[in-house]
Amino acid sequence: MTEPVGRRSAGLLLFRRAPDDGLQVLLGHMGGPFFARRDAGAWTVPKGEYGPGETAWEAARREFQEELGLPPPDGEAIALGEVRQSGGKIVTVWAIEADLDPATIAPGTFRMEWPPKSGRFQEFPELDRVAWFGVDRARDVIVKAQAAFLDRLAEHSD
Repeated sequence: MTEPVGRRSAGLLLFRRAPDDGLQVLLGHMGGPFFARRDAGAWTVPKGEYGPGETAWEAARREFQEELGLPPPDGEAIALGEVRQSGGKIVTVWAIEADLDPATIAPGTFRMEWPPKSGRFQEFPELDRVAWFGVDRARDVIVKAQAAFLDRLAEHSD
């Protein structure tokens, strides 16, 4: 069954259990000029939009590959549900326990006019860096609405 059309995104939140830091999650820093100097609110679950003909699960796996340049890991997928971000987009996320070295990531890119109205187009990475965060630190930097996914994952992991 396919999902409805609209502003919808889906993603995978990797997590691991670190001996000294407890639960950690893998987040990506949004690429492009708008987020270059920001930290708080500039980190996200690797995710992307999808439309008719694709399920949220299929999109989450495809977007992981596109944004990180790596195949999505195998493992039990934990449904973390949906959130509505401030711009109205609905984001659906699954968590998967897996370890990944951020140095192995080869992010996808996007093109945009920059500076605005200049007529010049530049290419930027979808995610300009990826890092592991303890859940408390992740709450400080993740897109505000996506913090609900951290809470749901923490509840599931207790």
